[in-house]
Amino acid sequence: MPQTLPPVSVDSGSPPPSVLQIFLAFAKIGLTSFGGGLSGWMLREFVQRRNWLSEAEFLSGLALAQAFPGVNVVNLAIWVGFRLRGGVGALAGALGLVVPAMVLALVVVAAFATMAKSDSVHLALAGVAAAAVGLSLQTGLRAARRAARGLPALAVMVVTFVAIFLLKLPLLWVVGAMAPLSIGLAYLRLRAGGQA
Repeated sequence: MPQTLPPVSVDSGSPPPSVLQIFLAFAKIGLTSFGGGLSGWMLREFVQRRNWLSEAEFLSGLALAQAFPGVNVVNLAIWVGFRLRGGVGALAGALGLVVPAMVLALVVVAAFATMAKSDSVHLALAGVAAAAVGLSLQTGLRAARRAARGLPALAVMVVTFVAIFLLKLPLLWVVGAMAPLSIGLAYLRLRAGGQA
C-alpha cells in the first residue's frame, strides 16, 4: 500500500499553513511573477521566506514536477500544496496559482491591445523577461549544485546539457534515455550506502 507524506512544516514547532494561506501564497506568486521564473519565486517564497519546506524537499518536488507532463509550475504548485495539506492543499495551490493570474491576464490583454504599439511597453516587457531568466538561472544553479553529488550524477548532467543544448537532440529522447539511467545510478548509490 503506497504511503502518503504527512503535512509538514520545516519548523517543527509550528503547524502547517492553512488551505487559505496556501491559496493566498500561490495567488501572490501568480499575480507578481511575470515572464517565467516562477519556480525561482516559489523557492524564495516557500523555502527562504516562509520556511514551509526545506530546500531539499523543494528541489525534489521541482524534479518530480518537471518529470510529469503538463505545465511544470502548476505541477509544482500541486506538489507543494499536497506536501503541506494533502489533496485539498494541492487544489488550493493549483487554483491559487492559476485563477487570479488568469483573471488578471484577461484584463491586461484587453488593455494591452490599446497600448501594443508603445515602445515603452516593449522595453518594460524586455526588462521583466531578463529578470525572469535570472530567477530561472538561480533555481537551476541551486538544483545543479545539489544534484551534482559525485561523478556519475555530474556526468548525467553534462551529457544531458550537451545533448539538448549543443547537439539539439529531441528533449523527449534525451529524457527517455537519461532519466532511467539517472534513477538507476541513484538506486545503486542508495543501495551501496545502505550496505555500508
